Amino acid sequence: MDNKKNPWLMLSFFFICLSLNNHLSLGADTISANQSLSGDQTIISNGGNFELGFFTPGNSSRSNYYIGMWYKKVSLKTIVWVANRETPVSDIGSSVLRISDGNLVLFIESQIPIWSTNLSPTSSGALEAVLLDDGNFVLRDGSNKLLWQSFDNPTHTWLPGAKMAYNNRTKQNIRLISWKNTEDPAPGLFALELQQITSSYVIVYNKSQLYWNSGPWDGKIFSWVPEMRANYIYKFSYVSNENESYFTYSLYDPSIISRFVMDISGHIQQLSWLESTKQWNLFWSQPRTQCEVHAFCGPFGKCNQQSLPFCSCLKGFQATSSNSWNLSDFSAGCARKTSLQCGNDSLANGKRDKFWEMPNMKLPQNPQTVAFGSSSECESTCLNYCSCTAYIYDNHCSIYVGDLLNLQQLTSADTNGGTLYLKLAASELSDSPPSKKRMKLLLIIGITSVIVLFASISMCIWQRKMSKRKENRQINKRNQAHRMLHGESHVQELIDLGELKEEDEKGLDLPFYDLESIRVATGNFSDENKLGQGGYGPVYKGKLPSGQEIAVKRLSRVSGQGLKEFKNEVLLIAKLQHRNLVRLHGYCIEGSEKILLYEYMPNKSLDFFIFDQKQSMSLHWEMRFNIILGIARGILYLHQDSRLRIIHRDLKTSNILLDHKMNPKISDFGLARIVGDRQTEAITSKVVGTHGYISPEYAIDGIFSIKSDVFSFGVVLLEIISGKRNTGFYKSEQAMSLLGYAWGLWTDNMLMDLMDETLQDTCIADQFVKCLNIGLLCVQSNPSDRPTMSIVIKMLDGETVNLPAPKRPAFVIGRDQSSSTSSNKPESINEVTNSLGAR
Repeated sequence: MDNKKNPWLMLSFFFICLSLNNHLSLGADTISANQSLSGDQTIISNGGNFELGFFTPGNSSRSNYYIGMWYKKVSLKTIVWVANRETPVSDIGSSVLRISDGNLVLFIESQIPIWSTNLSPTSSGALEAVLLDDGNFVLRDGSNKLLWQSFDNPTHTWLPGAKMAYNNRTKQNIRLISWKNTEDPAPGLFALELQQITSSYVIVYNKSQLYWNSGPWDGKIFSWVPEMRANYIYKFSYVSNENESYFTYSLYDPSIISRFVMDISGHIQQLSWLESTKQWNLFWSQPRTQCEVHAFCGPFGKCNQQSLPFCSCLKGFQATSSNSWNLSDFSAGCARKTSLQCGNDSLANGKRDKFWEMPNMKLPQNPQTVAFGSSSECESTCLNYCSCTAYIYDNHCSIYVGDLLNLQQLTSADTNGGTLYLKLAASELSDSPPSKKRMKLLLIIGITSVIVLFASISMCIWQRKMSKRKENRQINKRNQAHRMLHGESHVQELIDLGELKEEDEKGLDLPFYDLESIRVATGNFSDENKLGQGGYGPVYKGKLPSGQEIAVKRLSRVSGQGLKEFKNEVLLIAKLQHRNLVRLHGYCIEGSEKILLYEYMPNKSLDFFIFDQKQSMSLHWEMRFNIILGIARGILYLHQDSRLRIIHRDLKTSNILLDHKMNPKISDFGLARIVGDRQTEAITSKVVGTHGYISPEYAIDGIFSIKSDVFSFGVVLLEIISGKRNTGFYKSEQAMSLLGYAWGLWTDNMLMDLMDETLQDTCIADQFVKCLNIGLLCVQSNPSDRPTMSIVIKMLDGETVNLPAPKRPAFVIGRDQSSSTSSNKPESINEVTNSLGAR
């Protein structure tokens, strides 16, 4: 068709050209003075790291749109900056982001501006807004002078390279403010800001209540955030001058995608993207527990660290906004279901308000002390005072007026709580006294039960006297059958719950113990028998009727992670038998109780000795070398010689227990994973373990293998011979960890400086250097460079001293980034021991 004869085609072409001239081309990184952004158009940073345009948050069905920025290369859409976070638009087709009067402005349909950069008009030539590849959205003039940047106006995300600053001239803060909830980016209740006077960061609730403090900057980390010591991904910097004070960070590996977030949960979180699992990995978070966040559950909400969700309403209360709770926004708290009578006996059939007893509670702040001597007087005072909502009585009376905030349910093992008496309407409590007939019936039943009980006891005594030996044999057989029956039934109970598989039950030869027998063995879990508190509950010393001493691990948490640990312990250790692994004697499942029974280790854990100046003196060199060798043999059994191929994933000094002869035994298999016979590695979306012992490929990419355990072993070995923690501080300013410190001494040929001072009289020099060499080989960055445990044992056991020189360890900060060895670094242990002998 001849275009000259088709005017409609020419007209359409004209309008398309006009539109392209006024709007952005797909993939551009700039909004120029004569361009705009609307509809589905976006701009993309030059390197393709970030994208900016209209978006709808979360899974919201509402037509609320915002101008925001997200990662282009992350498959899970993650918003890092929002412009109009308080004023959404409903129609992106008629909403336009463009440059107007020297500002970047968002207009809605009626050309009303709803968001602007709020700059004074400038006449410095044409302006342009550019999305940079570090995530900074900037407005600049024709001479590239920066007029405005998103880095100075963050929302809830702090990107590498940006500043968290305090302007010493204007006295203004750059603050991170959480979203209101997962579907509303409006400013929430939690904010992170810098306190210039103390050089520390704080989290503030509702612009006024400070509830977390980082501690002051000491030159390397914030003193109350010890996790930063093991930070091998991020480089932190703090600067203070007459103009500003600010904190910034960068990545040692720029290819890692990472962000720092003020979350709706009231936590600050540092996360990195795991491409292998398509998920964000939480690197560290503060405060450490959810219930430490101020007023997280709102008025009359109760926080429980052992339950999900963490928040629930008190008895007689219901969520103020169920929709908000569904979006993890608990700030509105709970409201009463039934109004209080407030002393008016004419209401609710004349029934007065009553009190609900709440034991083991972390009590709210700001009680008002009342001068009354008895608990009944205290109760009466609160009952007759309409504004009183609760009271406590602990040798003195205190009442609470108005909303109750920061209530937390503590575990039975936590003795720091108290009993709170909550005022409720009478209808919320069952207070009808039992009738006389019911009382008489209960009395008859009680007397009858006592008579039957005494008769049964007498019968048992008589039978035992008649045939004691025969009866004992029958009891033993019956108990054995009873135990096997209950063991199988309780395993089947877990199978039915989906916690164990049928194939796991096969070959499970582990006795079941009833809860009552464990109570007897531990003195009803008395404090006198308490050995310590682990991550999943307290551990008690106990004694079986046979006289055998045991360690009883009582899992107090009922989270999914705790159940998974319990399953791992029951199934894995029951099938593992090695002199350097802790032996599991039995287990118990009754109601909410989940208990494990181990062999008792009288000398506690390895960290108790090596990190204590006094206790470490009892560990001479021969003993330490034997402990190292025993740990290595235990790991080799897990990796190669057991019926299952197991990766422990949480090897550390506190998980190495010592028996009465100081033989090491590896414990705590809650995080262990079984892999196939020929499988060398696996991937997880949730990185677990302990900072300082986790290998780099596991921490960064979620990849774990037998070489991950080798890395952890190397850290433990270096800790044993040095008496220093990996995450500790050392005299050298170039080292932030034991690995960096040891590597510096290795390259400087000052090997014996690493030795624990208590070993000077007993240490064998060539064995010490051999251990240092092996330790550094185990913590090399590349997993393929690390030896297997079979090779480690050959190196430890063997007479040869010609070991390979290690390459640069993982997580060494401050040294030259080259992995090549320095010219003065020893090439073999022969050379090192010769030089030591010449000193």
